[in-house]
Amino acid sequence: MTEQHAVPTPETARPRLPETSDVVLLTQSLMDIESVSGNEGAIADAVESYLLARDHLEVHRDGDTVVARTRCGRAERIVLAGHLDTVPLPTTEGSRGTVPSSWEGEVLYGRGATDMKGGVAVQLAIAAELVEPNRDITFIFYDHEEVEASKSGLGRLLRNSPELLEADFAILLEPTNGTVEGGCNGTTRFLLRTSGTAAHSARAWMGHNAIHDLADVLSRLQAHQPATVDVDGLAFRESLNAVRIGGGTAGNVIPDAAEVEINYRFAPSKTVEQADAYVRGLLPGHDIERTDGAPGARPGLNHPAAAAFVAAVGAEPKPKYGWTDVARFSELGVPAVNFGPGDALLAHSDNEHVSAQALRECHAALNRWLAP
Repeated sequence: MTEQHAVPTPETARPRLPETSDVVLLTQSLMDIESVSGNEGAIADAVESYLLARDHLEVHRDGDTVVARTRCGRAERIVLAGHLDTVPLPTTEGSRGTVPSSWEGEVLYGRGATDMKGGVAVQLAIAAELVEPNRDITFIFYDHEEVEASKSGLGRLLRNSPELLEADFAILLEPTNGTVEGGCNGTTRFLLRTSGTAAHSARAWMGHNAIHDLADVLSRLQAHQPATVDVDGLAFRESLNAVRIGGGTAGNVIPDAAEVEINYRFAPSKTVEQADAYVRGLLPGHDIERTDGAPGARPGLNHPAAAAFVAAVGAEPKPKYGWTDVARFSELGVPAVNFGPGDALLAHSDNEHVSAQALRECHAALNRWLAP
C-alpha cells in the first residue's frame, strides 16, 4: 500500500496536542488550531504526531487524512470517524464561535465546538487509552467534509486505500447530543435557470424579465409541504428549499438571465435519481441542472454491533436529518450511525459551544462499549 503525504510543515511551526487523554483539554486544543476547509494541514500534523506516540497503533496518512488502527486480532473491527475541518469563521463582531476558543463556566465556545472537534477529541482519547480494546478499532480523521463531496478526504481514502475502511460497523462522531442517530437523509442541489430578453428598464415592454419568471418557481417551493417518511422504524423529515438566487446586470436593464439554487434533503428510502425526478416533477417546464447529489443511508440498527452499541448508550435512537458520511459507509455495506457530543443545531453558528459534561458523557459511553 502506498502512503501519500502532504507537504510537511516545519517542525517549529507545528502546533502540538497536549500529552493527555483528557477529552476536554483535547477539545480545547483542537479548537485552538484553525482548520477551515482547505487549511487542515496543521491540525492533521498535530493529530498524526499524537497518534504516532502510541506504540499500539499503526498510523497511515493520505494528504490531510490520518488513519490509526489497532491490531489485536479481534473477531470484529469497528470504525470511529470524524472530520478535521470547519466552516469559515464568523464575521459578526463579538461572536463567540471563533478561534481561539473561550470558556464560560463549564461551557467551551468556539468554531468546531460541536462540528466536530469535540467528537474528534473523543476519538483521540479512546485511541490513547484503549491499548487492547474488545474490538479492533480503525480511527479515521479526514479533511474537506464541509465542502463539495468531490474534495472529501474520506472519499479520497476510499479511492486510494479502500482496505483501510473495511469494518463490521462504523460510528461517525457528528454532534447528536449524545444520542444514537441512525442513517441520514440524502441531499441534492440543483440550479434552475430562466432566460429573457434584455431591454432598457424605461422601455420594459421591449424585453422579457428573467427574474420575474422565477416567481412561479419560488411560489411552488414556498407552498411545498415536506414529507415525513418512515424508514426502518425511524421518521425522516424531508425538506425542499431555495438556498440562493441571482440575476440582473444593472439598475436600468431588464434582466435576460436569472437562476435559483435549490436544495432537496430526501429520505434514505429514495435514490438520488428518484430525488432528481421528484424535483423535476414539481417544477415542470424549467431548465434544471443537478449540480450535486449524495444518497442517504438507511439506519442499519438491526445489525448486531449497532444493537449492542445502542444498548450501551441506553437512549432511544433517532433519525439523522442532515447528510453525513455514514452514507459513504452504507454504500460500502458497512452499517453506520452518528453519535457525538454537542447539539447539532449549534453547528456553524456564531454561538457554537459544547459543555464539558457532554464531552465526558460521550467518551464514557464509547469507553463502556469498547473497554476490555
